[in-house]
Amino acid sequence: MVKITDVARHAGVSPSTVSYVLSGKRSISEETRRRVGESIRELGYRPHAGARALASNRSNVLALVIPLRSGIHVPVVMQFAVSVVTTARRHDHDVLLLTQEEGEEGLRRVAGSSLVDALIVMDVQMRDARIPLLRTLDRPAVLIGFPAESAGLTCIDLDFKAAGEVCVDHLADLGHRCVGLIGSPSEVYERETGFAQRTADGFMAAARRYGLTSTLHPCEATPDAARAMVATLLDEHPDLTGVVVHNEPIVAPIVDAFRRAGRRVPDDLSVVAICPDELAEHAELPLTSVAIPAEEVGKRAVELLMEKLDGHEVPEATLLPPRLTQRASTAPHVNKV
Repeated sequence: MVKITDVARHAGVSPSTVSYVLSGKRSISEETRRRVGESIRELGYRPHAGARALASNRSNVLALVIPLRSGIHVPVVMQFAVSVVTTARRHDHDVLLLTQEEGEEGLRRVAGSSLVDALIVMDVQMRDARIPLLRTLDRPAVLIGFPAESAGLTCIDLDFKAAGEVCVDHLADLGHRCVGLIGSPSEVYERETGFAQRTADGFMAAARRYGLTSTLHPCEATPDAARAMVATLLDEHPDLTGVVVHNEPIVAPIVDAFRRAGRRVPDDLSVVAICPDELAEHAELPLTSVAIPAEEVGKRAVELLMEKLDGHEVPEATLLPPRLTQRASTAPHVNKV
């Protein structure tokens, strides 16, 4: 194993100089810094994590707070987590994953220790009880999601309100006059989870703007619930011709349930999903969809956090515009005599 003394010998400097180059605690000439850097790369030296932490007063660990509450679709959440972890590694940081529902106490416990330098917080609710504490912590934080009052915080997410609007725009442009949103399980709305609430707000606002008949129904994430939901929708709105699905596990069961009920997609009914691209692309019938950009959001959340750790100013709000891709599940509405 290459040691700091090996780097020092190779670069022709003292071990303390190598340490100062690594920690940045003293001014070192550019030429010496360059020689030490070349020796580190050539020898493949990697500082011991504990020693590096002592030298810099930083742990090089980020906390990723993901309470795995009921109604959350874990595979999509893990796409965000993988992006955070891989991006953090590119910045020479590890990630401590916190999945328990500990609320403010969990944040206080982690931030009050020397375990992590900063936090990324997910599953943000409109009136999230963690927000007052996040405003007072001495650790930088980035939220993936927006609470109702986000001033003074650093937040990033897909613009879910605009996503709901874009779905309705697309259906209205195709001539559909009666549309429905099949949303997340009811407990997600009861918690006022930001992404679900904002999608619903955007969907309903756009439907009103076009003068469409609209309906919104939460749905449990099971095939049986999907079949029951389709039966309910068609009973309440027999003239329904456009549906938005914001509930990844039941996208395929919903399409299948409409087919079994005699509504062919897209001949009789158009379906738009809000989901990851791979789910929409690889469905039996490729789905028109608004992509959930988990990889980009996770990557940019880490980059914002790195900027904050380095003392740089960052924007408080980063909203990624929705991207709708038309595939085989939507078509112009044709009045049938």
